[in-house]
Amino acid sequence: MSLDFQVHHVDGLARRATMTLPHAAVETPVFMPVGTVASVKAIPQHMLEELDARIILGNTYHLYLRPGHEAIRRMGGLHRFMSWPRAILTDSGGYQVFSLSHLRKLTEDGVTFRSHLDGSKHFFSPEHSMDVQIALGSDIAMAFDECTEYPAEYSRARTSLDLTLRWAARSKAHFDAHKHERPWGEEFAGQTPNLFGIVQGGMYKDLRREAAERLVEMDFPGYAIGGLSVGEPREFTREVIAETLPYLPKDKPRYVMGVGYPDEIVEYAKMGVDMMDCVLPTRAARHGLLFTSEGRMTIKNRQYAEDQNPPDPNCGCMVCRRYTRAYLRHLKVAEEPLSAVLNTLHNLTFYLDTMAKVRKEIEAAKTAVRD
Repeated sequence: MSLDFQVHHVDGLARRATMTLPHAAVETPVFMPVGTVASVKAIPQHMLEELDARIILGNTYHLYLRPGHEAIRRMGGLHRFMSWPRAILTDSGGYQVFSLSHLRKLTEDGVTFRSHLDGSKHFFSPEHSMDVQIALGSDIAMAFDECTEYPAEYSRARTSLDLTLRWAARSKAHFDAHKHERPWGEEFAGQTPNLFGIVQGGMYKDLRREAAERLVEMDFPGYAIGGLSVGEPREFTREVIAETLPYLPKDKPRYVMGVGYPDEIVEYAKMGVDMMDCVLPTRAARHGLLFTSEGRMTIKNRQYAEDQNPPDPNCGCMVCRRYTRAYLRHLKVAEEPLSAVLNTLHNLTFYLDTMAKVRKEIEAAKTAVRD
């Protein structure tokens, strides 16, 4: 099998599971670092391995534009190109095209858009998105969808959802017909990538339920809840997740896209979410914002100028073991590139450790799932 999902323990709605993919076994609930252009910004792959990251994200839209999916295919796929032997999930490009609203034209066939790099004209259809993701060779690909903006009137969300569901069916048909064309080596003979469906529907509970039920009928290996973190209040995000999860299969992975702060990912994991991703820990790091057990820390603040304490006294990462707040502040104020590296290393450690603690808490509940 190319995806095996085994739930080991439950604690209320939360589940502790192992998701086995062609390139790695991923312990869930999991936070996935975002590597938009084949790079988790400011941190090399060997450090991600040292942090025990088992799965990262790549971005279809950006990699399609540069260096090009066919170039990556010729170089053996994204794993080999970026020297990352573990699992990769690629998004469909739908969210990035959504963010280019002033540069795109939407039709039933797909989306015509202009590159944010040079203004050149391109076209993405569900079939083309699948071709790009298959060429990249990710372990998990995402169906091509339209991300509904916030706020959106009911009629707009209805029309968008109907289109997304038609695109989901087209995505799955094309993916299933071509997934064996992935650029993996002989050691992966017989294994294929997996395609997840994406639940849309704006902030409307009935649309979310319908989307989930119709996608489940299509029988994807896993399901994502998309269309969140697009400007809606946080309580709306939680409500949509809580309303959608009961309609997704308990024996398949459930993924919430593009979330969130540390307290949010803990909350969502306890609601039964298995997979989450967000650019926040790496983006915040580059701006000098650290996540710690004592709260958020803006490291360039003057109060840290001579502070000899570690960034987080309760963190065991190599940054907190070796460097002081004063030194990290100096690097940020001086705009030294090392600032982004060290801050990112700490923030990703904090996020990954946060999920590891959640997994241990679920295991400690001792409610084992029997065959």
